[in-house]
Amino acid sequence: MVRTALITGASSGIGAEFGRQLAARGMDLVLVARDRAALSTLAIALHDEHGVEVEVLSADLLVPRQRDRIVRRLTDPEQPIDMLVNNAGFGLPLQFERNDVEDEVRHLELHVEVPMRLTHAALGPMLQRGSGRIVNVASVAGFIPRATYGACKGWLIAFSRWANGKYSGRGVTVTAVCPGYTHTNYHERMGLAPGAEGVPGWMWLDVRDVVGEALRDVARGRGVSIPSLRYKALVALSRVAPPGLAARIGERGRPSAGAGRTAIG
Repeated sequence: MVRTALITGASSGIGAEFGRQLAARGMDLVLVARDRAALSTLAIALHDEHGVEVEVLSADLLVPRQRDRIVRRLTDPEQPIDMLVNNAGFGLPLQFERNDVEDEVRHLELHVEVPMRLTHAALGPMLQRGSGRIVNVASVAGFIPRATYGACKGWLIAFSRWANGKYSGRGVTVTAVCPGYTHTNYHERMGLAPGAEGVPGWMWLDVRDVVGEALRDVARGRGVSIPSLRYKALVALSRVAPPGLAARIGERGRPSAGAGRTAIG
């Protein structure tokens, strides 16, 4: 039976890669982002290559009326959603004291409130059917001090771990995917190569590997997925490292200046 996945932040980067890999597995898709043109281009490519049905929903998830459209789609009993991928996000400079506080509030809303609302919307119908997958794209920054980005991702990890324990026995799993520095087409458009942001080349991951390992962990029903052995080791080390050292590690990498994803996660 064909199943359907809804992906936010699907126009590029990790979200688009989730779309490509899920389409290759035969899943129909609902792609959500602000950039309708980019979504439409991706939708046509995925339909032509894999023969899946792809629905495009252009929405700014920080605008309540537009976000409510996505909530209604998630709760539509005639078109059930079997997997939700909460991926939408953007980065801010790490200097919290210099950032506009309203930008910080929007950052908090998109990384915490929005996935909470969409998870809540998807969860009810999934529990009624006794099956479903919810994927929250977090970051290894959730384990390492990294300004408010790390704080937001830390909340998402804790929430996902709790929800997976709470609902997996009823057929619905919730997984926080925690990538490290992941080179995507966002960085390529900026002309940045691995190592160009003060981060050694070995710390960069390929987006295809990140999503592939994440989907394997989702299939296993894991509450937290940390793609790659190197980041599993770094996260383990961060738990015993002195706070000052952990903070210096978290300051590596230059975050984006606009509404893209940060360099880490």
